[in-house]
Amino acid sequence: MKTRLRDLREDNDLTQEQAAVIGCISKKTYERYENGERTPPLDTIKIFAEYYETSIDYIAYSTNVRVPYKKRR
Repeated sequence: MKTRLRDLREDNDLTQEQAAVIGCISKKTYERYENGERTPPLDTIKIFAEYYETSIDYIAYSTNVRVPYKKRR
């Protein structure tokens, strides 16, 4: 999960601080997610999935399809 969050953040040209604001969390907490020291709760993953227009499954490595389910039809 940590790599996907970092890749999505970097693909959107965001800093860790900006991503933390999007996720309504502290920068330190976000850093821990990217470093793999903590696993983000589902509600936080959902916020990032919606912001990055992808699926929770993509962030969690359950799929390699980046497009969210609702846009696949």
